Amino acid sequence: MPAESPRYEIAVVGPGAIGCLFGGLLKEAGHRVIMLDHRPERAESINRKGIHIEGISGTRDIAMKATANPSDVAGCDFALIATKSYDTGVAVNTISGVLRPSTPVMTLQNGLGNVELISRAVGDERTIGGITSQGATLLGDGSVRHAGAGKTVIGTPSNRLTENLRRVKGMLDSSGFAPQISDDLESTIWSKLLINVGINALTAITRLNNGRLLEFGGTRSIMQDAVREAVAVADARGIALAHGDPLAQVEEVCRLTAANVSSMLQDVLARRRTEIDAINGAVARIGLELGIPTPVNSVLASLVHTIESSYHLQVSR
Repeated sequence: MPAESPRYEIAVVGPGAIGCLFGGLLKEAGHRVIMLDHRPERAESINRKGIHIEGISGTRDIAMKATANPSDVAGCDFALIATKSYDTGVAVNTISGVLRPSTPVMTLQNGLGNVELISRAVGDERTIGGITSQGATLLGDGSVRHAGAGKTVIGTPSNRLTENLRRVKGMLDSSGFAPQISDDLESTIWSKLLINVGINALTAITRLNNGRLLEFGGTRSIMQDAVREAVAVADARGIALAHGDPLAQVEEVCRLTAANVSSMLQDVLARRRTEIDAINGAVARIGLELGIPTPVNSVLASLVHTIESSYHLQVSR
């Protein structure tokens, strides 16, 4: 008989859509999972009700331990940062002081800057970065719809296959995520960024599902311009993108996820802060530093910021 896969104690920081999906499936695979939340009332709700998952992987309720006390995750073998990108710094600084000195910390978050923040707090050897295209829609506290399957890619800042990376791959394999290993983490993250650049802000502004962006000349044209600007910034940074035709890849993702509600549109519909500063805003900021014009990304970022700032306003008639 084959040897049983190791079982680990895993901390998932942030019970949002991706946190609930990965945490729930890791727990279902037999790992001991504890969710760390900054909201005590939500942690208590998850303690009582568990995690609810529905969608392409079936419908079930999974018992889950949750806490708002960082010291409760001190003995974990692995930590997954699943907060929004603007909370990464606070999240990793909260747990870095209580984790064991060897515990790896991983991010699969959208946008730029997350790997660097984690590495600064725990060091390159303990940092694992990556991307995931798993579709997840948050339905409520501790409740998520698994809306679509997609690849997960993980790697290290040094682009070496470390023992930590092997162990994390094994954990994710055991839960059915089957991650690929990246030999160029920066390229992997920027290649996913270009997809977010082309889709997320446009869906948040227009309130269209991903696939609908290709049905209108205006949104398709803006998408093309935003992606071209991001490619120019990546080229200026010397980043080798994973796809030979990034725009074609963005359009293909739109088609494959046609019915999906993007994470940024989910945030806007729920009147939450978005990750615009780590996506289109990051492209505009780096473009300015490098002297690369990024007018479309700048406008998209400004429009999303305006939406965020006007959540409280009523339409005048």
